[in-house]
Amino acid sequence: MDTLLPLLGFAIAASVTPGPNTLMVTAAAANHGVRATLPHMLGITLGFAAMLLIVGLGLAAPFAAWPALHAALKWVGGAWLLVIAWRIARAGAPGEGPARPPLGFLGAALFQWVNPKAWMIALAAIPAFTTPEGDTLAETLLISATFAAVCLPCTALWAGLGAGARRLLGTPSRLRAFNLAMAVLMVASLLPAFL
Repeated sequence: MDTLLPLLGFAIAASVTPGPNTLMVTAAAANHGVRATLPHMLGITLGFAAMLLIVGLGLAAPFAAWPALHAALKWVGGAWLLVIAWRIARAGAPGEGPARPPLGFLGAALFQWVNPKAWMIALAAIPAFTTPEGDTLAETLLISATFAAVCLPCTALWAGLGAGARRLLGTPSRLRAFNLAMAVLMVASLLPAFL
């Protein structure tokens, strides 16, 4: 396939750039460590790969036919991201109040369906890396597998950043400031989808 190298570059760029998934992984690793964040990272990886497969095999057509459906999902996803940003901003230091574990595998996998960045990537990747005369199933499987292969290492970089920040955030006030910064960045990551 002539598009494998460009697809790989696109998948890496889309997976490693800041967005709701990377910010949540960074905050979770800073608050709970990389090991506790691993189910979240696996949920993102496999959840997004499944989303690409489903979108590539036919879910994109209803969005093209009914743009209001896409807009509604974007607003629901944006609202849910604001809720998550609020929870991150209000997270205290370890030992302060009830400990809220990081998002688990299923929650992270399902989160992809309300993540505006995930939808933008999926709706861009499928038409960009499939061909009208090609084997839709084979091409979609390749796109999905490529993203699955690069997503976990990319999110692991962000988890490492969060774990490294955890060492620097040794005081409750520093950790609260970090959580607030992550929440502000999460809200800022929504702006391109809504402007």
